Amino acid sequence: MAFDGRILSGVSVLAAVVEGGSFVKAAELIGITDSGVSRSISRLEARLGVRLLDRTTRSVTLTDEGRRFYDEAKPHLDAIEDAAVAASGAASAVRGRLRVDIDPFFLPLVLAGQLGVFCERYPDLRVEFVTREHIGDLVADGIDLAVRFGQPRGATLVSRKLIEAPILTLASPAYLARHGRPAHPTDLAQHRCLQFFDPSSGQPFGWEFISANETIEVQTTGPLTFTDPKSMLEECLAGTGIAQVIGWGVGARLACGDLIDLFPDWHGERFPLYAYHPSRQHQPAKVRAFIDFCDEIARNL
Repeated sequence: MAFDGRILSGVSVLAAVVEGGSFVKAAELIGITDSGVSRSISRLEARLGVRLLDRTTRSVTLTDEGRRFYDEAKPHLDAIEDAAVAASGAASAVRGRLRVDIDPFFLPLVLAGQLGVFCERYPDLRVEFVTREHIGDLVADGIDLAVRFGQPRGATLVSRKLIEAPILTLASPAYLARHGRPAHPTDLAQHRCLQFFDPSSGQPFGWEFISANETIEVQTTGPLTFTDPKSMLEECLAGTGIAQVIGWGVGARLACGDLIDLFPDWHGERFPLYAYHPSRQHQPAKVRAFIDFCDEIARNL
């Protein structure tokens, strides 16, 4: 099939329908009439020979064929838009909607309270945060960017390591008063340790300790396993058990004595924070802006 400029135009209209959720919203987004949107979609379907949308009086949804076509075409449409913005050097490049799959620890304990600066810096950008157990298909799921701890696993994604966070082993004074303070990491085998679930393995994260000249792994057990790091930290504060946490967002608790760093000579373990985005030649300016902001915040902790 020879290239037809009307297909590109139709894809733009289709993207507006998907983003807006209706022909009416699409018409508002791109500045044409409802009937113009309908005619454009009909011409695109006729050109491709497939039905792209299921239409009812209340909703418009992609068909299976429409979803496959949209998932393949949308990144190229984004790339064309980003290339045009980059070429024009427009000051308003950072705009629109940015959907971020965010790490459940990084958002509440590091970014929360800092995001007003980002909003003031880019007033034309609207950011939506989602947290999922796994990084899925970013393009198919409508995600522009993922910010997650751990080694990159998606071969189709571009990754950028932002920073490595220290791992601290913490307990509250109340817990230590009842159970005593472990003198060495190996003593943790006799203590109640709060576990954190690793979705990549389906098991709790292992506990590793690294000093200047030694690395050891300790088998720990405990009655509670978490997927929410904030809840685990609250239980640690309450004296329920000992926890290993990323050493960000706990400085005030350590300074006032609410938490005790049990092994300050064993801080060698590091957990990397990565930013992931779909592979494409022209990275959207909004994605670059948010990655740079996360990097800025992390390095100032």
